[in-house]
Amino acid sequence: MTTMTKIVRSALVALMLPTKVADFITYATRVVTQMTGNVSFPTPTPPLATISAAIAELQTAETAALARTKGATTTRNEKRAALAMLLKQLAGYVQSIANATPENGPSLIQSAGIAVRKTPTHAARAFLAKPGPVSGSAKITAVVAARRSSYEWQSSVDGGKTWVAAPTTLKASTTITGLPVGTAVQFRYRAITKAGEGDWSQAIVLVVK
Repeated sequence: MTTMTKIVRSALVALMLPTKVADFITYATRVVTQMTGNVSFPTPTPPLATISAAIAELQTAETAALARTKGATTTRNEKRAALAMLLKQLAGYVQSIANATPENGPSLIQSAGIAVRKTPTHAARAFLAKPGPVSGSAKITAVVAARRSSYEWQSSVDGGKTWVAAPTTLKASTTITGLPVGTAVQFRYRAITKAGEGDWSQAIVLVVK
């Protein structure tokens, strides 16, 4: 009996720091608020008190900068950079907690007031047949078997009683021409890899145009 092991990928922290200082302060404050007393994060690194102090310093520097106090803008930018560094370190801590229990990773990250990085999803490639570029042809696309593999193709116009071979290809797609228009044609393929010849796929049907 074969046991299937499900692999759970760790969710990733997305620390999206706002550009505007006021929004940046609001963001940092929300993170500290949501992590304060959060049992999932018993020992935040850096300590939340350190981050709160950095937020207060940035608020003071921003007030001075808005008042056009001489040299305040430079100080404000330095305080912002310092707070950003602390938040990045905190994000690393949150990521380590999420990695420890990947099945709960997304909810853990979100409970810290931080977003979860979105990962692009790709639809699985299927065995498909669609009308080709010219009448009496079909474009066939198969599931990629391996990085280096070849593919054998066959078609049948009599319900799978007899099969006609098409040229072998090195990619998982081909175009078969010379098919009878208006006929339901079956197609199948098999991949050939270093491990040898695979089984013929289940047949799919296309009414040729």
